[in-house]
Amino acid sequence: MGHDHSHAHGITATGRHRKRLLAVLGITLGVVVIQIVGSVLSGSLSLLADAGHMLSDAAGVTIALLATWIAGRPASDQRTYGYQRAEVLAALANALVLIVIAVVIFTEAVRRFGAPPEVQTGIMLFAAILGAVANLVSLLILRGAQEESLNVRGAYLEVLGDLLGSAAVIVAALVIMLTGFEAADTIASVLIALLILPRAWSLLRDVVDVLLEASPKGVEVQMIREHILSVDGVTDVHDIHIWTITSGVPVFSAHVVVEDGVLNARGADQLLDKLISCLGSHFDTDHCTFQLEPASHSEHETHQHA
Repeated sequence: MGHDHSHAHGITATGRHRKRLLAVLGITLGVVVIQIVGSVLSGSLSLLADAGHMLSDAAGVTIALLATWIAGRPASDQRTYGYQRAEVLAALANALVLIVIAVVIFTEAVRRFGAPPEVQTGIMLFAAILGAVANLVSLLILRGAQEESLNVRGAYLEVLGDLLGSAAVIVAALVIMLTGFEAADTIASVLIALLILPRAWSLLRDVVDVLLEASPKGVEVQMIREHILSVDGVTDVHDIHIWTITSGVPVFSAHVVVEDGVLNARGADQLLDKLISCLGSHFDTDHCTFQLEPASHSEHETHQHA
């Protein structure tokens, strides 16, 4: 016997924050244009690296926005969860793009170490300050939503890295202005590349966890088992599965062994309500499926999982 508390596949976590992402996308693209022009005029590699980093961020936000549209398409017989996993695939693409950008920046920086070109520090400093202010505004826009969605979190981490990258460019410009040490620009480029990689790895790791259907962070299967066993009439629970379809959409299923006398129409209904309430209140899991089994049938069950 199965019971699904919530069959609706509503708006995803990223979709709820589409306006925030659009605002950040507009700000980011504006800063990219300013930094590219500033890099051409000043000859700064670090400014160009920061522009490339921000361009990759803009691409990531664009992918996330497209994914929210795709994820909102209705479920079908062929895709019973709809297209909600599109958001996770977008986050995967985002992480891979970040890694490629980091490698390209690092390679170019190493190439220029031997002969750093002369840099127009005034233009470099002005463009970097504009980038830092814009990144700070974007961080404030995304801060309240980054815990709910992998894609919003990815955008938040990228903007945070951009802010640090802009700070590195500002420092490099000041060092060149005060000391004439032109290599500071190239060193800042390397730092920006190194800032990108840990963020890309963190996002990639979270995406892989979702694709491998790992238990959501902070959820302990043993604790869930104990809560289910505490419900009156339950004697055992097995074949527990809990995974994530996409950000903010955890799913749970289990085989629940109950006393034979509970499995009348009224008793089963009341038991399912208690189980669903338990999962929803303690573990924030609304999409639950339970197979109820009488204790007398347990000897016929082969327990394949926890």
